[in-house]
Amino acid sequence: MQRHSKLRDNPRAIAVDILNRVDRSRAFAEPLLDRVLSGNGVEDPADRSLLTQIVYGTLRMRNRLDWILGNLYEGDFESLEGTLKNILRVGLFQITCLDRIPHYAAVDEAVELTRSVRPGREALINALLRNAIRKSRTMAFPDYDRDPALHIAVLHSHPLWLVKRWIGLFGPERTMALCRVDNDPPPVGLRTNTLKTSRREVLEELRAEGLRAEATAYSPDGVSLSPGFARPLRELEPFRRGHLHVQDEASQLIAYLVNPQGGMRVADLCCGAGGKTTHMAARMGNRGAILAMDRNAGQIRALRANARRLGVRIIEARCGDVSRLSRTAAYGPCDRVLLDAPCSGLGTLRRNPEIKWRLTEKDLSVFPPLQLRLLKEASTCVKSGGVLVYSTCTIMPEENDHVIESFLRSHRDFQLAAPPDTIPREMIGQDGVFRSDPHLHGTDGFYGAVLWKG
Repeated sequence: MQRHSKLRDNPRAIAVDILNRVDRSRAFAEPLLDRVLSGNGVEDPADRSLLTQIVYGTLRMRNRLDWILGNLYEGDFESLEGTLKNILRVGLFQITCLDRIPHYAAVDEAVELTRSVRPGREALINALLRNAIRKSRTMAFPDYDRDPALHIAVLHSHPLWLVKRWIGLFGPERTMALCRVDNDPPPVGLRTNTLKTSRREVLEELRAEGLRAEATAYSPDGVSLSPGFARPLRELEPFRRGHLHVQDEASQLIAYLVNPQGGMRVADLCCGAGGKTTHMAARMGNRGAILAMDRNAGQIRALRANARRLGVRIIEARCGDVSRLSRTAAYGPCDRVLLDAPCSGLGTLRRNPEIKWRLTEKDLSVFPPLQLRLLKEASTCVKSGGVLVYSTCTIMPEENDHVIESFLRSHRDFQLAAPPDTIPREMIGQDGVFRSDPHLHGTDGFYGAVLWKG
């Protein structure tokens, strides 16, 4: 095992630092990790891979790790200082989930890190982790037959409140399948920029760089890289040339759901950094106009940068509040309007496991009123005979079906329409809406409803 004398190039120390920042500032791990991997601090490929594995693995399995530690710690584990908890989680994750890390190495590294950042607490870390080595593999988890919710929450590492909600909605078997797949490392999703190249050529470019790249099953433009890819994507030549964009396969299908045609006038509301916006531009062959709005100025800057890199010329990006759209912007009439609404993100837990630990049941109730308000504003942009698409990256009915039902009750000029033929039939439910399911389709969990205006 390689020894690290400096904290700045020690993947375990960096992992703890990233986890601390995720806890304290509600940051997402992905940009923090990308910043490290794009710098010069961690150069060894094995260390880069280990860092990625530890950060995401510890986040995914946190509830199981905390349950084990809570049973071994003499006292209230929740009250333990955050850095010490993350040192213990990182150590225990290596002991219980990584076969290639010797147990003594995981303990020694945790003790050395504690000596550097929390001197005087080394004995606690050493004792707990060594006790975990002795007991964790024989420790009995909550029994499924007695308490299925607690069993799933602990063994498959999800918040108990969420597991109970999912069991009520989907039943215990589907809930277990969802929780299990949430803890699987996802492939890296890429979208071919068809304005510049083809998927076949992108696959050849990526394979020429020694990467295991495959065509996606559902999106005609999608490419996936095997889980565990630890190189910064922007260092890849195809990325620099604007031949690809980072985007999950299910997210790519939203542009196919909107199905814009060249020459159309399109609005993309809550556009973010423009993954779907630039995809629609490519689908339109750079002909027509796309009006994109987001209230986050940083996201608008990112969209403009992405558009330049991808060679998109038809996007007009504005910083603005979609909830005040009808009063502040003249966006209509449009042939197509996409509202990719703010949501809980509960369909993306494979990629964003930190959401599990920061979202509360009370938080979940905040989204539907906002989503309905934004949908009503978006509807003011749609011309007669036009289409409004409502999409989210959540699997919760109150953020999806219930919002659409409420909207249609108060907007009789709109009706639910069948998704276009560009959407795979197996992703269209009996109710006529688009749904991608992580445990069935291997993608993020997305929802999309097509609303036609008469």
